[in-house]
Formats: sequence, structure tokens, C-alpha cells
Amino acid sequence: MIKIQKINPLEDKILEELGFSWHTDKDGSKYVNNELVKISQEEAEAYYEAANELYDMYVEAAEHVIENNLFFELGIPFNLIDAIKKSWENDVHWHIYGRFDLAGGLVDGKPIKLIEFNADTPTSLFETALLQWALLKQNNMDENKQFNNVYDAIKENFKRLVTLFDDTKNFDERYDGWKILFSSVEGNDEEEATTRLLQQIATDAGFNTGFEYLHNVRFDKDGIFDADDNQYEYWFKLYPWEDIAHDEPELATILTDIMQNQKAIILNPAYTLLFQSKGMLKILYDLFPDSPYLLKTSFEPLKNTLHVEKTVFGREGANVKIVSSNGSVIEQKDGPYDNYKKVYQEYVEFNKDENGAKYQAGVFFAYEACGLSFRKGGEIMDNMSKFVGHIIV
Repeated sequence: MIKIQKINPLEDKILEELGFSWHTDKDGSKYVNNELVKISQEEAEAYYEAANELYDMYVEAAEHVIENNLFFELGIPFNLIDAIKKSWENDVHWHIYGRFDLAGGLVDGKPIKLIEFNADTPTSLFETALLQWALLKQNNMDENKQFNNVYDAIKENFKRLVTLFDDTKNFDERYDGWKILFSSVEGNDEEEATTRLLQQIATDAGFNTGFEYLHNVRFDKDGIFDADDNQYEYWFKLYPWEDIAHDEPELATILTDIMQNQKAIILNPAYTLLFQSKGMLKILYDLFPDSPYLLKTSFEPLKNTLHVEKTVFGREGANVKIVSSNGSVIEQKDGPYDNYKKVYQEYVEFNKDENGAKYQAGVFFAYEACGLSFRKGGEIMDNMSKFVGHIIV
């Protein structure tokens, strides 16, 4: 069983002052749990090493997909293939941040296993980067007793848009006044707060930044503009690439042209859609069958094996099924993603507390692994799962 430490929660008023408005779920329960997961320094280091190794594996797997034209196997929309290739070819298309979802890794001896990689539009950033510190401070705990360098790591990664693989200390002398426009969909508090946090991090890094709701951004052959016709060299959108491909095909074409003509760079890059696809779990298992972090994954149901059926694109546990070794469905969540291609991943149990609640680890990655937090819920983590911070003891 994992070890839990009860804490005093942050009051709703304090959360709202921090800009965190989605603190209460639709059933009236609190989204941020009044507890911390207790981990050791060794366990924190193991999560760090796992995420770093997994990212290197994803890079190698993406190269394999592109070289062998395996886009269909991953469910990649045809109208984004050119954008993916273009972004992959040039290092200026820099991956700002992502989040690995992992099982295991704690005191019950379960090994760390990859569940999936949220590489394109990961949320839980606000909670992991800021709220965990606030929870420790609220409870008079040492704020440094965390695996949590998310804010500074992302700030340094923004600087790498200019310095690339060079030391980010060279940023000031190489920065040429480039601007980043940040966008999210109007009406979603969590996505807007996450996007505005990233804008603040980029501002702290030294960039000129702006914010514009997605529907107000103007795109044409000359580049990307805000509602006041200011042009930007970079555009960060907290909006999934696959949704652009399916729901906004004209935008997908325009963005590809903008990239080809070098009028703007889009963040996170189009190639992160390869990482985002759960079909990559099968490619990874083919390439690295002996990796201790990977679960057996196939494009066909795993016979005589307890496994999980997932769609290649989908969020918050929607359209996920847990299937028994005889093929019967044990548990499932409905959702809007059922038209996507399916993958089948060997089942692994999440860490549990003494009451049987399950905990999924999330490790953020920004050039390297940089922060840990947890989601608490049932067998399938959905949009009613709770955020849980941690403390190193």
C-alpha cells in the first residue's frame, strides 16, 4: 500500500486568487485532494530516470515511423503528415513540454510501467507546477521536499527555441525580440489558465508574448496574427492536432503552408501527434520488447490476457475498456472517440491506498523529466479523478 499524509486543504478563495477556478467537480466534490503521497528520494529518482529513458525511446520510435511511413498504423490524419515531417526535420520545432502517465514505482514494489504519453496538450500543469508548492506551504512543510522543477524547466525549454542544444545562458545575446502568441478555446477555464501560465513562463524566460482566443487568431500565407494584426513568430495552441485535422481541415492546410514557408513555428510541434497517438505504444513494444517500462501492446486484442482497449486518440479515460482474458468486458467508459483506431495494452494495476483507491503517477517532461504528481480514482482514470500532490520523506 502506498503511504498517504493527510493535510489541510487550500480554501476555494485562495485557489481562485491563484487563478485556479476548477476546484470543485460537477458532483460537488473537491478536485484537489487533502492528502499527499509520501515517496522516497530513490522513488523520485526512479521516476526521473524512467521518463528520460522513455522520451529517448519515443524519439527513436518516431524516426522509425517516419522512415517506414507508418502513419496509418498510428491513426495519423493524412492532412497532417507533411506538417509532421516538416517539424521533425528541423530542430527549431521544439517540444516544449509533455506528461508521461505511469503505473507502479512506489513502496509496494510494483515496477514503473508506461500507460501513455500526453505529448501534445497535457493539462494538470497548473496543479503540478504551482498548487503542490502551495499545499506544502499551507501546511508548514518544506517546499523543497518535492520532485518538482516544472516551472523552471519549462522556462529553460522556452529559451531553447532560440539556443536549441546550446547552453541557455546564451539566450540573451541570441534573442532577437521574437514573439509568442498563446491561444486556447474560449469558455474552458482549465485550458485557459494552463495556457496563460505557459504565457507567464515564456514571459519570464524573456519573450514578448500575447494571448488570443483561438477563434480570434488570423492565419494566412504571411503568418499568424492576433486580433490587432500583430504578427507572431511562434504560436502555442492548447488545442489538439488531431482536432485541427478532423474539425478544421482548412486550418491544417494553412498551418502546413505557414510552416513550409517558414512564416511561424507552432508549439507543441506537429510531430508530437506521433507521441500523442497510443498506437506508438505498439511501435515502442516492437522496437524495445525487453524494456522494463513497457507493457505488451498490439493492434489486435490480446488473447488469454487481461488487457486494456484504448483508442489511438482520446482523453480523460473516454472509450477505454478493461477486458478479461476470456474476452468479456470488466469495466468501460463511454465517450466521443470510438471512431478512432484501437490498441490493446496488457493490463497493469495502479498503486493503491488502504481504502483501495488507485493512484496514477504523472511525470512532466521539458527537455528532461521535471515534476511528479498523481491522479486518484478507479480502474479507469476519468474526468472525475482527483489531483494529489506528493512529498519526499
